[in-house]
Amino acid sequence: MSTYVILGKFAVMLFGEPKEFKQLTDDAMVKVKAECPSIVWKYSFATLGHYDVVDVIEAPEPKVVEKATMLMRAYGYHSTEVLIATRWMDFVESL
Repeated sequence: MSTYVILGKFAVMLFGEPKEFKQLTDDAMVKVKAECPSIVWKYSFATLGHYDVVDVIEAPEPKVVEKATMLMRAYGYHSTEVLIATRWMDFVESL
């Protein structure tokens, strides 16, 4: 399995109250986990700055990550950016 970092921005105009935001994100995660069961969620971080959330996942292939990010965008993300990640020591050893 490969590691991916998903950088996301929320479309704030989709919710008015914090309670609605939590429901929106819960609904998105239920849908993604149901449709992409091979993804392993390692970490999710709320961040300050250019992105609202950073997710670190493992997935067997890019197609699964593509599907997951499109589902996330359908449920309230304004945009996503996906990076494939390699552990630093693995990267150095491959040089």
